Amino acid sequence: YQEAAGFNWRQRDSLTRELILKGNIPSFLHRFVPIHASLKDTISGTTIKLTYYVAPDYLAVGDNTDWARVHVTPFLAQELADSLHCFLPTRKMVDQIYQAAKVKLSPVPLYAFRDSTPTFYHHHLIVEGQRKGRLGLIAGIQKDLVTTGKLDAYPKRDRVAIYGWHQLNGKPIQPLYTGHVYWYVDYSQGVRLVYEYLKVNGKWVHYTSIFKDEKLRKLICDEADCGNGRYPEFKPIDKQ
Repeated sequence: YQEAAGFNWRQRDSLTRELILKGNIPSFLHRFVPIHASLKDTISGTTIKLTYYVAPDYLAVGDNTDWARVHVTPFLAQELADSLHCFLPTRKMVDQIYQAAKVKLSPVPLYAFRDSTPTFYHHHLIVEGQRKGRLGLIAGIQKDLVTTGKLDAYPKRDRVAIYGWHQLNGKPIQPLYTGHVYWYVDYSQGVRLVYEYLKVNGKWVHYTSIFKDEKLRKLICDEADCGNGRYPEFKPIDKQ
């Protein structure tokens, strides 16, 4: 953050990509946490059980003694998820993760210089002040970058989808929203990684197969159009 203090979104993305792909990720993010869901098949009467695994916190760089959460464009988030054998959550998964979270913190809105690098770090410090060293799956501190079929509704396919920032009463501040162009990144938008293989009735299944299955995708998506669990192909351009 000292190095990136004056960076724009493109420079931040470049530095974040370099650091994370070199392995500069705190080790506590390496051990994912299981999330459980189930669905009753109305035709057969059987219950389908699902387990998927999520990072205990949002994307961060550093080591366990010197680290900070980072904020990136959705296209870098997709690239990093692919590189790390992960995918990005849906709206329904964000709700499920919040319900399972051990450490639920109240959102802290900031109002000035929302997309500046110093504000990103300031928000990280505020969250750490709230957390007070508590360990476990954390939620409520960010709006999640999510996937949704709504992303395909834009001809340029150049949008980011965000959802979440749950309050302590369980209600999200941010409804599912695709109004921001991809290069708008602010302090409140975080990346939660989900392992690319999920267990369905005890058997490993790749997330792309689940999105293709009309029945199984209901376990992780509550939209009429769930998309394919990925951001659409798009080559970002430098807008700043």
